[in-house]
Amino acid sequence: MSNQRKQIIINEITFWKQNKLLPEHYCDFLTTLYTEGEEQKEIQGKASQSVMAQKKRQALRKYSIMPIIAIIFIVLLFTIDAVWLVAILTTALAIGCLIGAFYIAKKNQLLSPILHLTGALLLLAVTVQVCMTYFPHSLTVLYTGLLLNCLLWFISGLTLKIIYLTVSGILGMLAIVIYFFV
Repeated sequence: MSNQRKQIIINEITFWKQNKLLPEHYCDFLTTLYTEGEEQKEIQGKASQSVMAQKKRQALRKYSIMPIIAIIFIVLLFTIDAVWLVAILTTALAIGCLIGAFYIAKKNQLLSPILHLTGALLLLAVTVQVCMTYFPHSLTVLYTGLLLNCLLWFISGLTLKIIYLTVSGILGMLAIVIYFFV
């Protein structure tokens, strides 16, 4: 078997070992078998470096589309005079961020709070914009929309066990109720 094929197989075995797709002793056995017992640590070091480089490239590809979407959104926001189109695009972006946050939260603990907050704030901005555009003289509609947003934050925080959403929802609802009645 050629060295290139052996290296590919050893890289795959190392990937399986790191991601626990096979038990560790099976991976060690297969690595020893394909390296024929020679230079196992050196080959595993090279394989783990290539696996880590592959994971970094995948993460970079996955997150490189977010700035592109943001730039397109900003260009549309400042060039289009149709308020309803901007509201629809903002709502779609907010919903996309929330859905993305749910999936990414399972895999990447660092990026998920940013997506949760971005989605929640975009949804809040859309709610305020819609209330102010379609009901400009009715503060009751605005307060109701804000209360619904805070209630959504509270329920999402409880469901997903995210403390900052729960606290934001509670504090927001309290502030709106106190301001409305006082």
